[in-house]
Order: sequence, then structure tokens, then C-alpha cells
Amino acid sequence: MDPADGLIDQPYDVYRRLREDAPVHRITGPDGTPAWLVTRYEDVREALADPRLSLDKKHATAGTYKGFALPPALDANLLNMDPPDHTRIRHLVGRAFTPRRVQDLRGPIRRTADELLAALGPHGTTDLVASYAAPLPITVICDLLGIPEHHRFDFRIWTDALLAPDPARPDAGREAVVAMLGFFTRLLADKRREPADDLLSDLIAVRDEGDRLSEDELMSLAFLILIAGYENTVQLIGNAVLALLSHPGQLAALREEPALLPAAVEEAARYEGPALLGIRRFPVEDVTIGGVTVPAGETVWVSLSAANRDPARFPGPDRLDLTRDTGGHLALGHGIHYCLGAPLARAETEIALAALLERFPDLALAEGTLRWRPSLRARGLVTLPVTYAIRAEPDTIGAPGAAQCTDSHLPR
Repeated sequence: MDPADGLIDQPYDVYRRLREDAPVHRITGPDGTPAWLVTRYEDVREALADPRLSLDKKHATAGTYKGFALPPALDANLLNMDPPDHTRIRHLVGRAFTPRRVQDLRGPIRRTADELLAALGPHGTTDLVASYAAPLPITVICDLLGIPEHHRFDFRIWTDALLAPDPARPDAGREAVVAMLGFFTRLLADKRREPADDLLSDLIAVRDEGDRLSEDELMSLAFLILIAGYENTVQLIGNAVLALLSHPGQLAALREEPALLPAAVEEAARYEGPALLGIRRFPVEDVTIGGVTVPAGETVWVSLSAANRDPARFPGPDRLDLTRDTGGHLALGHGIHYCLGAPLARAETEIALAALLERFPDLALAEGTLRWRPSLRARGLVTLPVTYAIRAEPDTIGAPGAAQCTDSHLPR
């Protein structure tokens, strides 16, 4: 039996056993090829920052990696790059996610959250993923990129097909890639003809005037911003709501002390982050990790979730504790590949929780079995059924006068 069996259904039980047994394990990856899995906090943190562990697939030994193949126009993205190309492209897009830019977005994000919640009506039962956790970030990221509203439902279908493929539809992922490639080709052409005040128009200007992005890099960057901006935040919001509803004492503490909201976002991310694994890496030379020598070119998976539940770093790691010092958690990565959109994802999650808890004081899990997406990359719920009832007078969570958190105050 593979040592990583059961990761989707019972990840933390599996990770606990693996951490206690050895720091690094030989496993069979999701694509059926062998890989090395790193689970202890210190080893994972070091690996994430180790320049000898490349993201570029050209360093993979032939036959040891069979990851899903994207066309070149979508594959030239930051998740497959090392410096100096990674440094150049990250710098170009980084200004879209600065603390000041994110602060400017907080008002529109809150308005979108309030509109989505108002559409639910005063009471009832809903799937919070479909009605709230998914449409909020897709609206925010599409507004940022300048994607027309009538295309946004298509993007939810396409991204879901890529991140959590349906075994009954084996070609859905490839069909989604073809559809997205065609869409972005048309959209970029439209933006060139009629530039607007959005991120895609800005990136096109960089490409066409400064020639600092290739056409494939431009297309791939748009694709990555959309996918990552949607994926991570859907999981962060849904997982945070589930964690709080599953720990009524902590939820009550948050309602009593709204200033805990930023800490709640960080602790929820540590406790149940948006991904089980970080992006796969390939050693450019033989590398020793946790006393184990990994040959050059083989696939290395670093487990963000296992590291965040390592008792050597976080005492009592399987307990949600909003007063915990979460500094250094790895839910959104570490090192030069740290999630570029982390400030925006944090702000969206904080605002989403504030709006939800203000409006629905009796929010609770509905009866039924929770199902996780069948993915080792995206750690999120397929659905999140909840019951709710409106509050006539909103409490102070996130309201004017309550402790507000800007991105610059969020712990890293």
C-alpha cells in the first residue's frame, strides 16, 4: 500500500503518521509516477526556499513526471518558472496586489459580499460554496482583470474542470483548456483594440510597448491570475466557515471580540489551508532533505498542510485556536514563490466572514455528509450546506467603528 493512501479523505491522520515515521517518503504521485513527499515543518519551509529545487519541468528526469500538459500559450506561467524569468514577470504583475491596491478594493468586495448574501433571502438553507464562497472571488478577480460579467459563469465551470476533474468526464479538463485558450485569445485582441482601466490592459501595454512579456507569457499570466485568484480564495472562505462552524466556542469568541477577525483568517488558513501540497519541484542536483538524498530530476512534493499541523512548530496543531501565534504558517507558501495574490485572498476572506457573521447570527451546518474535492492540490469542499436566518440589526463584526484590518496589518 502506498504510504500516502487516504490523503484526500483523511489527510491529517495520514500526515501525522508520515511525520512520525520519517521526514521524507517515497510515494506514488497523482499522475501515477513516483515522487518524494516532505511533511515536517522545518524541512518543508527550507525546501520551499531552496533554489536547487526548480519549478521548471525541463529539469525533470524523462519519465518521472507526467503532469497535466497545458499548451505553450498557457504553460509559460510563474508556477513553471525560476529566476530570472520568474523575477521579471512577478515584478510586472506585483503592483496589482500591493497593500494599497488591495485596500482600495475592500469597499467593492464588501458590496459584492452584501449583494450575494442579500440574494439568499431572510432565512433558509443554501450551499454556501455555490451561493457565496465561489461567486465572490470570481467576481473580484474578473473585475480586476477586466473580464465581462457574462463570461464569469463559464470560468467557474472551466476552473472546476481543471482543479477537480470529474472521473465520469475524462476529457472535461482538456476541453476547458481549449475553451479558455480561445477565450483569452479573443479577449486580449479586444483589449488591444479598446484598452480599459484593468489589469489585462496594463499587462498588454507592458507587452506591446516595453516588449518585456512574450505573447505566451502574457496569455499564461492572465490564465494563472484567474485560476489562482479564484481557487485559493474559494477554498480559504469555505474552509474558514467550516472550521468556525465546527468549533462553536471559537466562533462565539469571534462574535464577542471582532478584533480577532484577522487572526481567525490566519488560523483557519493554518488549520485547513487551500492546498494539501505545494507546487511540485525538481532538484537540479542531488539534494538532501531531512537526511534523505533525493536524486536530481525526480519529483518532490512539499506538504503545506502537513507542515501546518506539525506539533514541533504549532503546539496542539489539530485544535482551532484564534489566539494562537500563527506566524510562519505555510498555507500560502514561502520564499520567492509565495502566493502573489495572498494580500487579496486574505482581504476577501476577512470581508466574506465579516459580512456573513453579521447578517446571519444563527448560521449553522445543515445535516449531511461533507465531501472534499478529489484533488491533492485544491483542498476545498464540493458543497457546504448551511442553515441561516437574518439579523434585524447587524452586530459589530466588520461594521464601522469595529477593529478593521488592512493588508499591512495581517500577519505573514
